[in-house]
Amino acid sequence: MRLAGFIVSCSLVVAGIAAGAAFGQGALIVEVYKAPTCGCCSMWVAHLEDHGFTVKTTDVPNINRVKSIVGVPERVTSCHTAIVDGYVVEGHVPAEDVRRLLADRPPIKGIAVAGMPIGSPGMEGRNPQAYDVIAFDEDGELTLFSAH
Repeated sequence: MRLAGFIVSCSLVVAGIAAGAAFGQGALIVEVYKAPTCGCCSMWVAHLEDHGFTVKTTDVPNINRVKSIVGVPERVTSCHTAIVDGYVVEGHVPAEDVRRLLADRPPIKGIAVAGMPIGSPGMEGRNPQAYDVIAFDEDGELTLFSAH
């Protein structure tokens, strides 16, 4: 039963990308896929909600399978994967960068913050680190999107 639900979730991820993932009354929904026990993922969701995003969270038993299905390059993976308006958002990307992505609509597959840098949204703490938001395309090519 659990596997069937996971397969349905993965199918929804792919369908969301293909359809542009615009739902509701003109509002975009950020679809977040995460492990059920990940606290920092929940804190990132709260960060997005605090910045006006509508978020739907789905707990999945194998988040790496989702990353593989949506094409996140291994070099930029983190703990959660989101889909919004046809773009992939991987990891602890600040809301301002998600807004810029949606406003500018660059010809890329998505953006990512690799790993879990202290100081990124959802990973707040003492001694914040500098980190980059990386854009990636269909071929897995990486470019700098923003620096924090």
